Amino acid sequence: MAQRKYLVMDIEDYLILNRNSKNVRYEYLDGEIRMLAGGSPDHSIIIANLTATIKGPLRGSQCRVYNSDVQLQLSKTRYVYPDITVSCDQRDQNQKETIHYPRVIVEVLSPTTEATDRGKKAAYYRACPTIQEYMMVDSEEVLVEVHRREEERWTINTFEPGDTIILGSLNIQFPIEEAYEGTSLTYEP
Repeated sequence: MAQRKYLVMDIEDYLILNRNSKNVRYEYLDGEIRMLAGGSPDHSIIIANLTATIKGPLRGSQCRVYNSDVQLQLSKTRYVYPDITVSCDQRDQNQKETIHYPRVIVEVLSPTTEATDRGKKAAYYRACPTIQEYMMVDSEEVLVEVHRREEERWTINTFEPGDTIILGSLNIQFPIEEAYEGTSLTYEP
């Protein structure tokens, strides 16, 4: 018999576990518990770069940029910690633990998270009615995908060295090189 890869528990037990965990965070995806692991230095640099790049143009707006310390509830059985979450919904402002109405999600991919980020989590993000864009950033090569909600369907835009990334729902554009500045993947034209 095949063994489960992840611990399974009910939502009430998960909420207690996560609330009482001081040094570890857990995601909850339809009953499965996933402990979050740390990332590489490049992974961390990419997140810091993108947080600054996205936050700058949003200053003075009602949009807030959250790092991976903030939990996002996608549904009654789905709790995640995206690398970056942008919410422009006032209902998310001043929340103590969890936000619910994201507009943009950014996940920096690593070898251990890529399958989940491209699979289950991507499907769950697309199912969330407030998410307009889901950005997947490769941490091992200069490559970014932006999945964008356009009316009743999702489109995928791929960005490579020399391209300008467009986050239309936030009215932001920036060169892909800004995401990778200071990493071992720094691109020089």
